[in-house]
Amino acid sequence: MRQTSANELPPANGELNSGEFGVTRDGGKVFLEERARQHESRSHVFCANSFDVEEAAMLTALHASMALRWDVPAYDVPVSRRRPELHQALETKPSPARGPGKPTIGFIGLGSMGLPMASHLLKSGFRVKGFDISENALRSFADSGGTAYPDATEAASETDVLMLMVVNIDQAHQALFERGALANSTRASVVVLMSTCPPGEVEQLAEAVIARGHRFLDAPVSGGVAGARDASLSIMVAGDRQTYEMSRNLFDVLGSKIYYLGERPGQASVAKAVNQLLCGVHLAAAAEALSLAERAGLDTSTVLEIVSGSAAASWMLNDRGQRMLLEDPEVTSAVDIFVKDLGIVLAAGSSARAALPLASVAHQFFLAASGQGSGSADDSQVIRAYRGMTAGQKEAKK
Repeated sequence: MRQTSANELPPANGELNSGEFGVTRDGGKVFLEERARQHESRSHVFCANSFDVEEAAMLTALHASMALRWDVPAYDVPVSRRRPELHQALETKPSPARGPGKPTIGFIGLGSMGLPMASHLLKSGFRVKGFDISENALRSFADSGGTAYPDATEAASETDVLMLMVVNIDQAHQALFERGALANSTRASVVVLMSTCPPGEVEQLAEAVIARGHRFLDAPVSGGVAGARDASLSIMVAGDRQTYEMSRNLFDVLGSKIYYLGERPGQASVAKAVNQLLCGVHLAAAAEALSLAERAGLDTSTVLEIVSGSAAASWMLNDRGQRMLLEDPEVTSAVDIFVKDLGIVLAAGSSARAALPLASVAHQFFLAASGQGSGSADDSQVIRAYRGMTAGQKEAKK
């Protein structure tokens, strides 16, 4: 096996950059990138026989520094063949501010879900650079210990992974392309879209990202604000399997249930559409049931207690039911979010040639509530649409 010459290795210890990952980074990166060009292959799929054992050891260390789960075995270099200046650098202790192998994350979208998600990554030792169009969101993120930027391009600069938790696919396009985040992400090898978006449009976005030399994961979440706050989200992921495995440590920080749906971006978004179909229909049905009790003159709190403990119960009823009885509850997810999400559900059904009559009716009630001026109200206030249908009518006799 060919041995490396002294001038092929990175500079001696005095000139090596140990960096914030706690291992030699810049010198090793340049060295391995050159070796990659020589072998005409990406560094993460090099075979051991392409290197001598010392090069393989340095490759392993570099991949550890990138904090991604590269499929490269660790090699123990025999003492007789070690270069002291190289191994002294590799054995440098990690920075106390960050654990070894933690990537830098760019997080775009620091709203009611994005902010707690980004905060969990910070608490787990990742460096997180955040962007949001809201100044209040940026201040809250900075108060959590993150580095806030007023521009998506700056937040994406020199990041390893770029995560998006935005309102819709248009905002994702704006952040990545119009605001220049993707072009400035020189090290953002993985773009992770965690928003609820139309499956077909997610697939198109993935193609555009991949065409620019980046990786892409379709990774919508379920669990709402509560799940984001306590890191118990269900995360559905689709995309290149190796990229998913490399990024799994990030998902483990944010959720309690992680599901891999397949190689094609958009597949996870279809699964999320199925989830939102049930959520929307259950929520509309709960509102209809409680509006019936209300209209009939029953004590709605008592009725809610009865049905919540019966076979009629659902997660949405138990979570939203009490808020339906309040005049203006705190907003955890807005009516207009379900207008959007059920629109995505219906588009997915049309694409699959699947009839979705219940989803269609539920969508109409969310549209009605929004049209009445409740679009920014908590989604439990879809009950206002039912009340609006009977406004001015006499109540039934008690």
